[in-house]
Order: sequence, then C-alpha cells, then structure tokens
Amino acid sequence: MSELKTPKDRVMLNNITHTVRTAQAVLQYGVGAMVDFPDQTLMTSAPEYWSDKVVHIHDERLEKALKVDYFGMPGGKDEYYQGISYVRFPQWYFCPKCRRFQSLEKWVKEYQGKASVKQKEFDINMKKPKCLECKKDLVVTRVVAVCSNGHIDDFLWIKWVHKKNFGSEKPICINPELTFETGATASAGLEGLVVRCKTCKAKATLTGAFDKDAFSKMGDDFRCTGKLPWKNKTVICDEFPRAMQRGASSVYFPNVVSSLVIPPYSDRVNTLIEQSQEYKDCLTRIADYDEEERETRIIKKLDEWSLKISIQTAVDVETVKRILERRLLSDYDQYHDKYKTDSIKYRVEEYEALTGINKHELTSDDFVRESMNATEYEIPGVISVVLIHKIREVRALTGFSRLNPPGSSDLGKGLKGFVSVKEPETRWYPAYEVRGEGIFIQFNDEEIMQWVSDYPKVLDRANEINSNYSATYLSETYQKEINPKFILLHTIAHLLIRQLSFECGYNAASLRERIYCSSEEDGYVMSGILLYTASGDSEGTLGGLVRQGYSDCLPRIFRKAIEVGQMCSNDPVCISSEGQGRDALNLGACHACVLLPETSCEEFNVFLDRGVVIGTFDNSNIGFYSDWLVAK
Repeated sequence: MSELKTPKDRVMLNNITHTVRTAQAVLQYGVGAMVDFPDQTLMTSAPEYWSDKVVHIHDERLEKALKVDYFGMPGGKDEYYQGISYVRFPQWYFCPKCRRFQSLEKWVKEYQGKASVKQKEFDINMKKPKCLECKKDLVVTRVVAVCSNGHIDDFLWIKWVHKKNFGSEKPICINPELTFETGATASAGLEGLVVRCKTCKAKATLTGAFDKDAFSKMGDDFRCTGKLPWKNKTVICDEFPRAMQRGASSVYFPNVVSSLVIPPYSDRVNTLIEQSQEYKDCLTRIADYDEEERETRIIKKLDEWSLKISIQTAVDVETVKRILERRLLSDYDQYHDKYKTDSIKYRVEEYEALTGINKHELTSDDFVRESMNATEYEIPGVISVVLIHKIREVRALTGFSRLNPPGSSDLGKGLKGFVSVKEPETRWYPAYEVRGEGIFIQFNDEEIMQWVSDYPKVLDRANEINSNYSATYLSETYQKEINPKFILLHTIAHLLIRQLSFECGYNAASLRERIYCSSEEDGYVMSGILLYTASGDSEGTLGGLVRQGYSDCLPRIFRKAIEVGQMCSNDPVCISSEGQGRDALNLGACHACVLLPETSCEEFNVFLDRGVVIGTFDNSNIGFYSDWLVAK
C-alpha cells in the first residue's frame, strides 16, 4: 500500500460540504463505498489512509473476536487531517456544455496547463472538477464496472465505443477523444446515452451494457481489471465484471459486526483504564511488536505498564494488572467460540447479563438494567421483562461485498467476494458506538417447544424456508437451520418494533432487534428478544422506549402488535405465500405488515412469517398467539 502518512500528502476539502455522519461512515458510506458530495463523487479510503488520531472505542469481547486492539473513528472537526480520507472515484467526468468526456487525470493535467498562476496558487489539484474552457462544473459518470470479487473500476469507455461501434468493430485509435451525449428526453433510455470518439468517429450507445453477461460476450479484453481504488492497489482477477449504476444498492454491501458492552467489560474501572493515555500508549507499542514475540514482550512490560496506568487512573495496581492480563494475554484459541460474534457462547454472555444470571457487580454507566415483576404483565409465553435504562453497542465495519450481500456472520470471510476493509497487520477497524435504552423480553421455552410439538404444520412452514435457503448462494458457505422458535421470536420482534414506533416517538429505523435463540442441542437454551434504540448521541436517549416497557403500557402494546399482525393489505396473497422477499426466505411477511428498515433487522428482513404468530387462513389455530387473539 502506498504511503499517505502526513497532512501534506492529503488535499484538504471543505469540512462543511464534505462531511458524513459517524454512522454513515461505517454503514452506507464505509470503506470502499462511493459518496456523492455536492461537487464530485469520492470513495472512502482504507483505514490505513486515515489519520492515526482516531478516537479509540473499546469493547473487550469484540476486540478479541476480531483480533484487534481497539476500534476507531476520526478525531473530527478541529483538524482536517484527523478526518476520513477519500480517493477520487469514479475517474471519468464529462463537461455538460462541450460534452468532452475523459478521465480526471486528463482534466487535472489540462487544468494545470491552462489555469492562471493565481488559480494554481489557490488550488493546484483542481479540488472542484471544472472545465476551464466552458467554465462549467464537470459531471461524474453514472456507470461503473463492478466485480463479484469486490473489485471496482471505471466502465471501459474507450474499449466499449470501439468494440460496439455502429456498423462494425473498430480498433482502438492512437489518441481517442471521447464525447458523452444524452437523449433529448428522459424516456430515451440507454439508447439515448451515446459515446463518440472524435478521433476515429466511432460511436456506440449503452444498449446492452447492463446485461449480466454483457462483458463476457465482448471477450477477454473486458475481464476485471482487479482495481481496489480504496487501497490504491491492483490485483489479478479473471472474472467478468458487470456494469452498474454507481448508486445501485448492490454496488456496496457493508458487513457490520455489532456487540453489546456488558459486565464485567462495562465496569467503570475497566472504562477508566481503556480511556487512559497510558493504555493508549501501550497499544501503540504493542502494534509494533511482531506476532511471534508479542505475548513475551507484553509479559515483560506488564508490571511497568500496570504501575503507570494505576498512577494515572488512581486504580489499584493489582486490579489494573488483572484487567491488562485479561485484555492483552487471553489465549484466543482457547476461547475461540466464546469470542466469535456469530457463536452461541458470544450471545450467551449477553443473554446472561440481560436476564440477570450474570451476577457481576454493576458499577457501570454503560449497562443499567431493571428487572420487572412478570406476573404484572400477563402476556402469554412471557416469563420475564427487563428494562435496560442504559446500554452501549459497538458496531464495527469489518468488510464488504459487491453484487451479493454478505451473511450475518462474524467476519464473512467464508463468502466469495468478501473484502476486508483493512490490511492484516492493521490493529483496528472503523467503528462507532451507540448509547441508548431497550426492553428485553424473555419467553417460556417449554411453552414454545410444546407448541411446536402440538402443531406439525408450524414445522412444515419452517421447512419451507429452510428449503428456499438451501437454494441460495449463502447456503454454500453458511450452513444454517431455521427453526420455528427463531421465526416466532424474529417475527414478534418485528411486529413489536412497528407498533412501538407509533407509541414511543422513535421511528422504526431508530429501533433495532437482537434475537437470542438456541436450544439444548446448542448447549444452552435461550428464548428472548432485545428491542433497543439504534441511534442516540453520546449521552444516550431520553427514556421514551423504556417507558413503554412498564406493566401499564407493554401488555397493551404487545397485544396491539399481534392484532395488527392479523391484517395485511396484501392478504390473502401475503399470508398464503410459499416464499417471498429476498431469495423467497419469508412466508407471510411483506413490507405492508412485518418488514422493517434493513438496518433495524439482524437478518436483513428474512426468516419471517406471520403464520407462526397468528395462524393462516387454512390453519387459523397454528399460531403461537392464535388462542390469545380468540380469547378477547
């Protein structure tokens, strides 16, 4: 990777017009994604190009799971070189007046040759792309070439116009000069987008360019170039890319891993140590250690570091040493399953903290829970309600894919086309944290298992979803069995979020779900859902969600959510469906009744079915809450 270490290596952009929110920098505008700014389109660079002065975010469990020392976000507003770095992509721009169409490299070279001395003193790099002859702002191309292996490049404009020339193919001329013309009306479609070569008079439209096999039909010259613009690297690739609109959702699928900060990792002493400058200095030194000697050198320095941190934080030195040993020396291989975010053991720790089984003394500003008297709620199947007054979640961007979405797994590395956002030696991932509130609902597992046993049709519906899943590309990498209990808990969570959005003032996109579902075969039984705020500032939220969790509100909201689930404007088509949504992985669930904004759902809006909650037209009694709805 080329070096970009000092502020002088970067071009300063206006920090008002070229700013994205923290969450956007990890989600839709993360590393490898294109961002449309007012004057140009840029791509977010790899974290190695960001400033070292990122704000450190810690979650000990997630750090171990992802084998990093910390998570980071840019320092922000005071110094421009503490912000996110971008690379110019796409590279092809055209002038809306003279219609000249060429790469940004040529536009910049032309600018540097023709601009006045005063212009170049003010801006030598042409920060705002402009045609000097026409005095017009340049327009970036809408089309890019996207590879299923995660690579991306500009559309092969020069090759395309000569290969697809009207009449017959032409060889690429010595000095191609292109123009880009659009149809007189918006209805002209791809036939109205015309590329011409002024040098040899070649001419072609974009008709057929977006076909899935368009480039494979054109021959080896149209194979993927292996470009990784966000890393400034090129690799060898034999795939044929696809032409895509740069704003298409399938151009970028971020893989975001999230984790709740729970006791004892949320303890105030733990937080004091994490935030101390001495601890940050330790991590800086450790980052320079070779992997083979890493542990040995840490052990030698442990007493010295513990003393320095103890002096700075006023925490007992033995306590500091114990926490450092746990954080820096825990054997990853020994705890591999525990520290793997898609493993049962990882979720069990959270489940035990939420239910209160985890008896760690709570001295934390990041995790505050209140157990309620479940008998006051009188909701069938619910054995526990816990109000989470304060909770902190860390969301880290580990990688992304293009064309096909990643699975909901730890790192997604098993998926073809997954691209890590960082180099192996980099010891941190881009991330952000959310402080908020939530409601945890624990269900009676025995009742759910008895329901599944009593109604075989429920299992048949789950098998339909499993059958559809086995036909997807994801099943080749992620072996996953969807059981009726998971579908039930997941669908209830969606129905509750939709209803809560009417009750508590948060819109549905501001709420998230976390499903805790496992059985004895997994080694631990979990049956619960956590509904919590997905957005909030550093001080958290105002308690509107927790208020709905008290016994004078939640039973009414719960029943209303189930009752609303009986109705869908797309019924009877929706409830009778044998497969709908992405890859037909939903049954009785569509945007009119169950689906949420995708950022609110752990499973990207799949594995849902109202039928297991309220029954179907053919089998109205198979729903878990069918009897409750009848007994009004």
